[in-house]
Amino acid sequence: MPETPLSDPPPVGAEPAYGPTPRRAGWRPLRALWEWMKSMATALLIFFIIRAFLVEAFKIPSGSMEGTLLVGDFLLVNKLVYGAEVPFTGTRLPAVHPPARGDVIVFRWPQDPTKDFVKRVVGLPGDTVGMVDGVLQRNGEAVREGYSSHTEPAVDPVAEEFRWQRRYLARRLRDAEPYRPSRNNWGPLVVPPSHLFVLGDNRDNSLDSRYWGFVPDSMVKGRPMLVYFSYSPDSVAPLPFLTNIRWGRLGTRIR
Repeated sequence: MPETPLSDPPPVGAEPAYGPTPRRAGWRPLRALWEWMKSMATALLIFFIIRAFLVEAFKIPSGSMEGTLLVGDFLLVNKLVYGAEVPFTGTRLPAVHPPARGDVIVFRWPQDPTKDFVKRVVGLPGDTVGMVDGVLQRNGEAVREGYSSHTEPAVDPVAEEFRWQRRYLARRLRDAEPYRPSRNNWGPLVVPPSHLFVLGDNRDNSLDSRYWGFVPDSMVKGRPMLVYFSYSPDSVAPLPFLTNIRWGRLGTRIR
């Protein structure tokens, strides 16, 4: 019986003619999934670091800052400038500088810290602030505010919410009777240490420090930088965020 000729062995390092082993082929989808998961984890980590310490997005839900900010504006908020809060620790990074008079800030509402508000700083610790016939007074002088507006200047309601102001009245008025604060006439109040007094630019349509008090500086989240997107939500048109874009407001800096 003739012998069967032997074939030459494959070159060193060459794949067998029948391809990779079934075990290797089975690992390829798992390796691809693992690489995808690592990429997603890295992207999420970068996102959370940026959101926690650098920049956060914020949407304007009300008209309290109208004239400066509109309902439907989307803002980028600089969290580093006032010292970002380290999540779950209650500690803050060093601030570039503290809030200044006239700054627009985003903060956690003292009445409900789950809600974020945006207002303008008008009083710093130690300032005396008040209002006479709708004109802001600070440290005994009227303040020129080109950004503020009054939609109902002839209306000056009195509300029970203003009663908290009595214990912060300037000393010369603390024991005076009666004290009947209203929306356009109140104070002067002394801003306590580590707190801010804030007002909305739309003075006749703003739930601000006049009603609920001072903002602890520990609750300040950051300073809005610019409007990165804006649309008019007051429309019956479908998909207003696509059809009612305010192109002229995109990239607007906030002052």
